[in-house]
Amino acid sequence: MKKCRITVMKIVCHKELIEKYENPIKNACDMKEGMIFISENAEKPQGLCDSAWETLFPFVKELANGGGNFYDGWMKNKKSAMLSCNDGFRPVSFLVEVTEE
Repeated sequence: MKKCRITVMKIVCHKELIEKYENPIKNACDMKEGMIFISENAEKPQGLCDSAWETLFPFVKELANGGGNFYDGWMKNKKSAMLSCNDGFRPVSFLVEVTEE
């Protein structure tokens, strides 16, 4: 199986939606732009959010097994995927790519 690098590319915060709909919470997300995680054997890297992993896992698994070219040419690099977690208030965008590390 190939290793996959998961990089936090962008974090967006929809303050108006948080103020209108979300109950206050102390620590919503520990991700920071530029963080890098390495998945070996298509396993969740330590420190990666469980909720984000649910979204990323099918793509990591496919890439780790040599697949790619999602949605017939969606990504310029066919061995990668740009995905976001499912937090509608502060979505985090992740770049998942095969690495030779």
